[in-house]
Amino acid sequence: MNSKPVLTLEDAKNIVRAAEAEASRNSWRVVIAIVDDGGHLLYLQRNHDTQFGSVEIAIQKARAAVAFQRPTKVTEDAVLSGRLIHLALPGALPAEGGVPLVIDNRIVGGLGVSGVRSFEDGQIAQAGIAVFN
Repeated sequence: MNSKPVLTLEDAKNIVRAAEAEASRNSWRVVIAIVDDGGHLLYLQRNHDTQFGSVEIAIQKARAAVAFQRPTKVTEDAVLSGRLIHLALPGALPAEGGVPLVIDNRIVGGLGVSGVRSFEDGQIAQAGIAVFN
């Protein structure tokens, strides 16, 4: 039987704490979502005054990072360069802020951030994964 690394709830909380610290330093109100390797929500944090529309976007960014095994910025860059076929991919989200979470070269989950401009969501996500890697 094979074994695989697993993203724990404590891992998720540590990632979110680091991401939230970056958001707070910049006074950005965001939603931060963590999903497991199957795209199921493991942890979600929303600042009390963050637009509620960002809840689903953060979850979708995290799921897209897992489903396509790459940061959502890759899809955003593809669309911006004219490769519009990416818009037809089920579950693709062409907006920076979703990143896969990797342990031992295996994707164990995804992190999604939404609430500010796309590149700022990406900055927050990078702060979150920096404590995980």
